Amino acid sequence: MSRVVDFVVIFDDGVRKRHFHETDKGRVVRFVVQLEVKIESQWKPVIRYDCAHGFSHADRYDISGNKTKARLDLKFENALTFADWDINRNWEKYKTKFLGDG
Repeated sequence: MSRVVDFVVIFDDGVRKRHFHETDKGRVVRFVVQLEVKIESQWKPVIRYDCAHGFSHADRYDISGNKTKARLDLKFENALTFADWDINRNWEKYKTKFLGDG
């Protein structure tokens, strides 16, 4: 039986984290954890951790929408934990870099 967890955390005005993961028999089978910044009424991804291609990775975006992918070489459970920790700890730094202020 699978279980889905899906929520949003508001860090600041115009800055949020979207968290989604699905487990089956206690194992993570899908996940996405994404930091987003609101620009001109649209939410733009800043960094996204997921397993969309069958492996855990991080996509980092610039303000134009260009992305770079970095493989994590972590099991989905560990990548999910790391993604939450990293975004919770570093969201301000990621936001500043994304907006070109740092």
